[in-house]
Amino acid sequence: MEKKDSEKSQRGESRRQKVRDSLDVPSSASRSVAPSSSRFIRAVTFQWIRGLNKQNPHKSFKRSYREDYARDTNVPGMMYHILYSFRMIFKNWKLFVPLVIIVVVLNVVFVGIISESNYKRFQEIFDQTNAEVAGGEVGTVAKAGLLLVSTVTTGGLSGDSGEASIVFGILIFLIIWLTTIFLLRHIMAKHKVTLRDGFYNAMTPLLSTFVVFVVAVIQCVPIFVLIIFYSAAVQTDFLATPFYALLFLVFAGLMILLSAYLLSSSLIALIAVSAPGLYPLRALGIASELMMGRRVKFILRLVALMLTIIVMWVVIMMPLILFDLWMKQFEWTTGIPFIPICATFMSCFTSVYITTYLYLYYRWLLKA
Repeated sequence: MEKKDSEKSQRGESRRQKVRDSLDVPSSASRSVAPSSSRFIRAVTFQWIRGLNKQNPHKSFKRSYREDYARDTNVPGMMYHILYSFRMIFKNWKLFVPLVIIVVVLNVVFVGIISESNYKRFQEIFDQTNAEVAGGEVGTVAKAGLLLVSTVTTGGLSGDSGEASIVFGILIFLIIWLTTIFLLRHIMAKHKVTLRDGFYNAMTPLLSTFVVFVVAVIQCVPIFVLIIFYSAAVQTDFLATPFYALLFLVFAGLMILLSAYLLSSSLIALIAVSAPGLYPLRALGIASELMMGRRVKFILRLVALMLTIIVMWVVIMMPLILFDLWMKQFEWTTGIPFIPICATFMSCFTSVYITTYLYLYYRWLLKA
């Protein structure tokens, strides 16, 4: 009896592994997905979902014990993950460098960048504050760091914050997201792929990806509510009382944890929905089952990703800002938007890196 159960479980695991591979590894004919291929992918996906639902330990009105839903995640370490993502991009620079350049051009044309006059205004405000408060003792390096922080945190990477620019910005982000995933999928499948193939074929699940993106935005509502409450608390001096400040801190922690819990599966769903023939709700279900028992580890990966991005921006942009401060001593360089253009390139490269980082983790989870 035990032998039969063991053989049955092995056959089930073998079938699930085949389904995992079919979800993300493209065939030689996947560059133009035929209806029969699409039906096959949907069939194996639904079969995998049914198998996962049978293994779901969470039942309504019943307590879930950790030993029932704890799952091993045999994926590489964080440092390997960070460095391998860079390696994947730099190794295929002939694909990703033109992609970044094209996206930068689209961003400049449809969204815009911060004008040189606005960036110069940042410098004038800093110089005035430095003279009045610090007596001019703040050094050039500190000035460059504060200029970088003010440019990023104030939304200074875009020149226009109107509704049209926001819509175009979201579309451009989805384009670079889907194109990067398409290129990575074929690179890891050892297929010969060109950037033209990515732009023409990766846009097929654009609408499905947008639906999952909207769901992810809705899941950010607790954070939006937290921002509104924080603004009201600052204006009414609610946080001046230590007890009320403690209550708000607990409330903020709960809101952030709620959004992080929900978004952990939606980010994976944004990758899963790029598979041909997969509908948004099915992708959300697959991502939820895939992240079951792994959300804490994934959130730690996201924290490592954010720290990596911060270090990358500081290491690259700080010398560029120092060079710009030195260059602006010459009168003929006053109107050159050097830092705005560099910041736009960095933001586009960051989008490519984030997509690569998350996609690699998704692939490792499918094989875990």
